Amino acid sequence: MMHPMLPVAINAAREASKTILRALTQVDKIEVASKNSNEFVTQVDRISEEIIIDHIQKAYPDHGILAEESGRISNPKNNHEYYWVIDPLDGTRNFMQGYPQFSITIALMRNNITELGLVFDPFRNDLFTSARGQGAYLNDQRIHVSHAEKMDTALIGTGFPLEKSGNNINNYLNEFKNVFTHCTDVRRDGSSSLDLAYVACGRLDGFWESNLKIWHMAASALMIQEAGGIVSDFNDGDHYLQTGDIVAGNPKMHKALRHLINDFRCGN
Repeated sequence: MMHPMLPVAINAAREASKTILRALTQVDKIEVASKNSNEFVTQVDRISEEIIIDHIQKAYPDHGILAEESGRISNPKNNHEYYWVIDPLDGTRNFMQGYPQFSITIALMRNNITELGLVFDPFRNDLFTSARGQGAYLNDQRIHVSHAEKMDTALIGTGFPLEKSGNNINNYLNEFKNVFTHCTDVRRDGSSSLDLAYVACGRLDGFWESNLKIWHMAASALMIQEAGGIVSDFNDGDHYLQTGDIVAGNPKMHKALRHLINDFRCGN
């Protein structure tokens, strides 16, 4: 049974995707602005976000919205039991290059708990959806995390830090070296919400990244949990939406991956 609010998210994502796909045919003409080092926003991000917000506000005018480009949009008369978390184009750098790995992600939070999630890959027309207690789906087919049992057979996903100097990059390089030398291979595709959706459907056996935003994780994390996987912060807690540090996989891969990324911190 589909969550009653999910069709609004699906319609919003599909409508926004039309703008993204049209622009993909002429990426050299796209207006680009730099938000900070190695992080960009295009007018396509903003138009996509406007389309999604418009759909949601027409259907649920009393709901709150937290969107990547416009920030929090609130109705002061409402305490927002419900609010929507939106990334209108996760993988902007890929999109700017014409590299076909990007996504739209939408999550619905109720009292700060994720109730439904959507990740849509416009290029492949892959629609990942989930609702709390109702499973996770790819194009209406039930999905599950992989059955990998050993790290030496695993394909792991990750994301690189935006900052290329200081402790963050040094920590990450240590993590990467430890994971890479223990698993079959590592993928860095540049859209964390889509990478996490790949964990939910078994295309990746595990994933880790740090300093993410809530809109990169909320929808996909629910999918992984509904697909039988485990999601946590690096300390095996449930504060990943607050800390931005996330590790995910099937139960065995999650445990193994979390230990590997923490090994060097423990002095091993």
